[in-house]
Amino acid sequence: MADILLTHSYFLRLDPKEHRAMMPYPPLGTLYAASVLRARGYSVALFDSMLANNAGELAGEIHLHRPKVVAIHDDDFNYLSKMCLGRMRSAALSMVEMARRAGCHVVVHGSDASDHVETFLSHGADEVILGEGEQTLADLMDWFCRGLGQRSEIPGLAFAEHGERRITAQRELLGNLDDLPLPARDLVDISSYRSLWRRRHGYFSLNVVTTRGCPFHCNWCAKPIYGQVYHARSPGSVAEEMRMLRSDVQPDRIWFCDDIFGLKPGWIQEFAEEVRTRDAMIPFKCQARVDLLLKEDSIDQLARAGCVNVWVGAESGSQKILDAMEKGTTVGQIAEATRRLKAAGVKVGFFLQFGYPGETREDIDATFRMVRDCKPDDIGVSVSYPLPGTRFYEKVKQQMGVKQNWSDSEDLAMMFRGAFPPDFYRTLHALAHKRLRAWQAKDIAAEFFRRGRRMPLSGVRRLLAGAYHSLTLPIVERRLLALEGRKDGR
Repeated sequence: MADILLTHSYFLRLDPKEHRAMMPYPPLGTLYAASVLRARGYSVALFDSMLANNAGELAGEIHLHRPKVVAIHDDDFNYLSKMCLGRMRSAALSMVEMARRAGCHVVVHGSDASDHVETFLSHGADEVILGEGEQTLADLMDWFCRGLGQRSEIPGLAFAEHGERRITAQRELLGNLDDLPLPARDLVDISSYRSLWRRRHGYFSLNVVTTRGCPFHCNWCAKPIYGQVYHARSPGSVAEEMRMLRSDVQPDRIWFCDDIFGLKPGWIQEFAEEVRTRDAMIPFKCQARVDLLLKEDSIDQLARAGCVNVWVGAESGSQKILDAMEKGTTVGQIAEATRRLKAAGVKVGFFLQFGYPGETREDIDATFRMVRDCKPDDIGVSVSYPLPGTRFYEKVKQQMGVKQNWSDSEDLAMMFRGAFPPDFYRTLHALAHKRLRAWQAKDIAAEFFRRGRRMPLSGVRRLLAGAYHSLTLPIVERRLLALEGRKDGR
């Protein structure tokens, strides 16, 4: 029997694109909540929906553990949870109803629940946690299980009382992240994650987080949990966690899932030294801003610490669009950061975003020129996606229809009236990937003929893939031109 059964609402099987990619990570935010609850003396069980078949499996876990409380505590560090996907909301509401039928007290926390408090309360949730979740959930358990304090005095809660919604005082964010216990990874079936990764990719990657929040002001970025506040763990605490993981779990790589890695001046430099001192190096990838990468010797120190891949929010090759997004970066910085990363032996990924209001075909072409000239190792392509709480959402909400969220991560529906129809942007997604692979294959072939050396099997595969994309490019380009002529923007 457990005091509380924790789960989350992201099901890999409900997201076809991500299921095909098969790069699952344990629910880090949920595991942090578990470790905080354990530190308060509560027994905790976990239903890890990431690898589950469907929401109905929760019923068996409730029967097995007979918890007093079921908490659907989403992983705040999973960007897919931040997207508030429709299929995951349906799964979460199903689990709320299932837990209530079983007689459990039900708590919900996450970006989507924060945006749709009434929906979750009306489906049977006793409370919705607003803001940072761990301390609020622990205080709520103290009230419900131990009779300590009053629910109305717990900061960061929304609940219904006498037919009316109550919202308590705002929860103050935790300032010293080193005070948190490490996530309770023992609750996760690590062997299943390892098996899936190695079978598909030949290596096993595990997630770690070093920060919470983001202080920048990109006007399309939703921040319902941490707002504009930014807190970072100490470099030593992160390096020590890596040392322990290297000893106990033995991942082949680490994914630092921070919104921005190493923002504080001097943090990356100290981190590199701590990793070396503790013999904690594990090859890793992270996300960073191009303007920050160009400061001091950040790129060299990232490489020294073991960084093998950096993803940057390039977004657009048009400075006009970057400025409209209030991104705070320049096209020149994107190019220079890419050049320096490659020189340091670090691979580069670009996040690209099409469809922002005011974007023209000329701006789109500028983005393709940026990709062609910079030649990142990979790209992630999306369309502008309005989420509540952002200035972008306020700008376009009068244009939005009934559908307010994507069903899954490859939906790519335009939620507002764009310059071109939705199929135009879906075709742009395909075109961007095909062009990049074709350009890369051309470079591989040129390098082969220049050096005259035998090509490795991986190079042969990339060359063949690039040849396929080159042959099929004209088909996609003709389709895009046909769609460009239609001006129905939604």
